[in-house]
Amino acid sequence: MSPVLRKVVLTTHIATSVGWLGSVAAYLALDITATASQDVQTVRAAYLAMGATVTYVIVPVAIASTFIGVVNALGTRWGLFRHYWVLVKLLLTLVATTILLIETSTVRSLARAAAAGTDPRELPGTLPHSIGGSLVLVIILILSVYKPRGVTTYGWRRHQEQGRQQRATQVP
Repeated sequence: MSPVLRKVVLTTHIATSVGWLGSVAAYLALDITATASQDVQTVRAAYLAMGATVTYVIVPVAIASTFIGVVNALGTRWGLFRHYWVLVKLLLTLVATTILLIETSTVRSLARAAAAGTDPRELPGTLPHSIGGSLVLVIILILSVYKPRGVTTYGWRRHQEQGRQQRATQVP
């Protein structure tokens, strides 16, 4: 990637990742409200907002962040499979996105039930998923900032190959 394109991709990745984390934080606040409040209208509103937040914000931003993260990794020196921290980030992101997509139907069902007149205080919340998802995203953030050392076997081989190629092209 050219330096300009690399910066555009990195900026987009940061924006979508921060958006994902922020929208999950907002969802967590709604989920806590739905679980803790005793006011029927407040709980109903929280479930309706949770449905909209998941559908129109969290899922699109999560998918965009995952996709652009892969593009970013492939276009930088970090690579997608060279360093353990990148590989762990990828796996955590894929797991979080998969669980999110599965859980989305549950959230939509809860929102529909709350809108249909069911006493929303009797609905099961999604708080364990909200907390778990938040923790996974924070772990991914920490890995992005601290970049723990350690290359994969693939990364080590690639490094060795590049060293051999550089030595072969040097003039004696």
